[in-house]
Amino acid sequence: MDLSGIISIAGMSGIYKVVAQTKNGLIVESLIEKKRMPTYATQRVSALDDISIFTSGDDISLKDVFQKIMDKLSNAPAPDHKSTDDELKTFFTSVLPEYDKERVYVSDIRKVVMWYNILQKNDLLKKEEPASDDSEKTKINIGSDEKTKSYTKPVIKDTISRQNKSAAPKKTQTTRKTGAA
Repeated sequence: MDLSGIISIAGMSGIYKVVAQTKNGLIVESLIEKKRMPTYATQRVSALDDISIFTSGDDISLKDVFQKIMDKLSNAPAPDHKSTDDELKTFFTSVLPEYDKERVYVSDIRKVVMWYNILQKNDLLKKEEPASDDSEKTKINIGSDEKTKSYTKPVIKDTISRQNKSAAPKKTQTTRKTGAA
């Protein structure tokens, strides 16, 4: 699950997708209303990648919490964020029983549930597949379905350094001006 480029803005409801960067701030698009708007350097912006939840042990990243919710609910929507406090606490305890009940407030649980539902509605919650180790080889299928030939693309490393080994580096000599005449 990739949460890069998804942010929360303090004082504004919902979450936003970063569209562009300007010299004074960011251009963001609301994931709820699909409207674009500028944010400025004076606004407090938090990337969802950087947010974590307090637990009795080590803190758990928000991405891992979303993954646990998704596994528990089988990719179905979570309860409404406007549910009662007791319902939200019960749900969050069933998902993450080791969360710190003194430092994680009901308002935080509401935000997590609301953000999960927004991301799930926009189809931005997908399980990460383990990266395959085929970065060295690229297979290309050539031919029809009956006769398929496989070609492995060779990997060329350090072509620039091989080309520059034969040429000796140039030494330039300049006179230093000291200002004394």
